[in-house]
Amino acid sequence: MESPKNNTAVNDGENTAPAHFIREMIRDDMRTGKWGYKVVTRFPPEPNGYLHIGHAKAICLSFGMAAEFGGVCHLRFDDTNPAKEEDEYIKSIKRDVRWLGFDWGEHLYFASDYFGKMHEYAVKLVEDGKAYVDDLTAEQIREYRGTLTEPGKESPFRNRPVDENLKLFAAMTRGEIAEGTCVLRAKIDMAHPNMNMRDPVMYRIMNVPHHRTGDTWKVYPMYDWAHGLEDSIEGITHSLCTLEFEDHRPLYNWFLEQLPDIHHSQQTEFARLNLNYTVMSKRKLLRLVQEKRVSGWDDPRMPTISGLRRRGYTPESIREFAERIGVAKRDSVVDIALLDFCLRDDLNKRCARVMAVLKPLKVVIENYPEDQVEELDAVNNPEDELMGTRKVPFSRVIYIEQDDFMENPPKKYYRLSPGKEVRLRYAYFITCTEVIKDSAGGIVELRCTYDPQTRGGAAPDGRSPKATIHWVSAQHAIGAEVRLYDSLFTKENPHDSPSGDFMENINPDSLKIIDGCKLEPSLRDAKAGDRYQFERLGYFCADDDSSPERLIFNRTVTLKDTWARMQKKI
Repeated sequence: MESPKNNTAVNDGENTAPAHFIREMIRDDMRTGKWGYKVVTRFPPEPNGYLHIGHAKAICLSFGMAAEFGGVCHLRFDDTNPAKEEDEYIKSIKRDVRWLGFDWGEHLYFASDYFGKMHEYAVKLVEDGKAYVDDLTAEQIREYRGTLTEPGKESPFRNRPVDENLKLFAAMTRGEIAEGTCVLRAKIDMAHPNMNMRDPVMYRIMNVPHHRTGDTWKVYPMYDWAHGLEDSIEGITHSLCTLEFEDHRPLYNWFLEQLPDIHHSQQTEFARLNLNYTVMSKRKLLRLVQEKRVSGWDDPRMPTISGLRRRGYTPESIREFAERIGVAKRDSVVDIALLDFCLRDDLNKRCARVMAVLKPLKVVIENYPEDQVEELDAVNNPEDELMGTRKVPFSRVIYIEQDDFMENPPKKYYRLSPGKEVRLRYAYFITCTEVIKDSAGGIVELRCTYDPQTRGGAAPDGRSPKATIHWVSAQHAIGAEVRLYDSLFTKENPHDSPSGDFMENINPDSLKIIDGCKLEPSLRDAKAGDRYQFERLGYFCADDDSSPERLIFNRTVTLKDTWARMQKKI
């Protein structure tokens, strides 16, 4: 094959992307032509749950490396356990991968596509005396397996004659043997220091219909038997896996070495993503859903990709996060503040600024004409002039945030208080002249005056209030529900509890719902997924359940950037 130096269709990855060992490995392989100047990767999710932010890292790596080096990435569903797999999960995974910005094109595959071929390979191992049918129970198999310091014991059925094993495996395949009665095991070494090599189970009997093959099969391959074969059948060049598969690699290689004329993929492991204040086990996430601690897999507090999308995260921010954390060979815990930093950085450039009042306090500007309405110019995004300006209505009665007023303020409180002047964003200077209270002493209304010479936020005499607050016109405001999300867990390590049960550390204040919020009228037509910066409050996204009749916004992230502050201290 022609060298990539003379073939412009092949990209050797020479760019400004941060170096990491997998990028360098593939770059070297392309220079030497190890795989015929090809890169074929894969992302192989099990369809037994929704994808989470940890999967996003793997998606970005496998699809990203293929794209960077002019190759292809397969999307393959490892659907070897019909008891836990559902079409719902397959649809969600496809949606998530596409939303992140990747496309598998024609390369969509399923492990079930290869059930027939895998079975042929298994029969070959039985014929060669390298696999046998074992009648031990699952508990006995665990007992016979031994420990990390003690070798295992051979099953009494390990040396069955080949013909007997072939007949038994055929009977298993036809459904003539009851589930749980026996399994097919590889015959390797019960004293091997790697416990994965101690006669692993290859097939078990399952009388469960498969979502694609129906009742065709009565035996299903174990993941360790299927994994390497799938890569081999598809001609994967670079099989990128997380570190928990490192000890399984010798087993994958052993299986391939027993089969003649078969492609051997190169498996390389990298550290999985671990985030503080987060759990990323599909089993544990499923428990949160089943016990109704969250509203579903796409609850905005969940670390699932669908949950992050619903909360308002952007695919660009997640891809940037994956690039920033890099690819390492050792597990570590990443601060979730870095993910939020990437999100703010992206939203800051793309989101329109709008005004919203979450806890309204009525303000009457007594010297403003009662029937007058002005249209004031407001900047949509100071980071992007092309986003232009909009008109916001101003009238005699407005709403401000309750937190922007104090009747008896401490020193250095610069927002509104009796006798103090503040600037209304894009509007005028106002001064509080009177506080109206209800019978219980609660503040229900403020009376203020305005300076008509300060339209636009500047005074002819040069005075400048130290505080600028946001507002909305009461006459034109639209109502909304706002959901304020916080971390789902109270501890950096959710498993740090007396019992070790992460559920004990669920944050009871992870969701606060505020009704009766007041928004500027430009948000009237906000559609699900639309993102905005509510000035001074944070970034918000219209929820999937939002409608023109009932606007609902999720707080995506606050404006407070903890990661930037942390970096300054380092």
